[in-house]
Amino acid sequence: MSNRTVMITGASDGIGRELARVMAREGWRLILVARRKERLDALAAELAPGHVRVIVCDLSMENAAQTLVAELGDDAKRVDALVNNAGLGLHDIFWESELHSLRSMMRVNMEALTELSRLIIPSMISRGHGYIVNIASVASFQPGPLMAVYYATKAYVLSFTEALAVELRGTGVSTTAICPGPTKSGFQEVAGTDKAPGMSGTRIPDSREVAGFTYRMMLRRRTVAVHGVLFRILVFVERFLPRGLVARLVGRFQSVRST
Repeated sequence: MSNRTVMITGASDGIGRELARVMAREGWRLILVARRKERLDALAAELAPGHVRVIVCDLSMENAAQTLVAELGDDAKRVDALVNNAGLGLHDIFWESELHSLRSMMRVNMEALTELSRLIIPSMISRGHGYIVNIASVASFQPGPLMAVYYATKAYVLSFTEALAVELRGTGVSTTAICPGPTKSGFQEVAGTDKAPGMSGTRIPDSREVAGFTYRMMLRRRTVAVHGVLFRILVFVERFLPRGLVARLVGRFQSVRST
């Protein structure tokens, strides 16, 4: 994969940062995108000097994707893999949530992901190869009371990825939705889910493990990849359960918070 270029959003922490490390070891040139410049600069210094481009961009801002691609210039036409990893979450009752927080989450999780894909895919098709990787979640498969908008955005990511995979058949470009369960990263603290009952007393994979899985599934061009045997079983079983029951079970899981 030497001389191939990957662009990773949300690259300053968690799965994005670990995936950057994986792909740097595999010889990829890196375009790292996130809001926090100091973290991006530190990561770039750690990885392959001269093969990393850092772009500071807040994808929750209006028209952020178009601004990002404009700043990339000709490099946008050389992206061989786009990893839409940036994501926001919020644990709260929907009607008590701050509207600006919900808007930011929808922009990052859906709007920016969609627009970046639309802007990058044509050049991939013209070159006859490429990878689009969208970080979804096991939350993609069910409604999520107390995180209603977050779960809904991830359902969008999954549906969008599956539809796009069909449209792209025969082009040499693939789309992959990665669906991890709870993962040790900074996401839980920001979203307010770090003290969920299911987050204690259970082995939770770290970002490095999920990043390695993501890279393997991308190369295999898997359309949907659920991380972890337990979650693959849960996703399969819930297909046979009434949706209302699934929603109540998820709501119960999300409702208890330790102090």
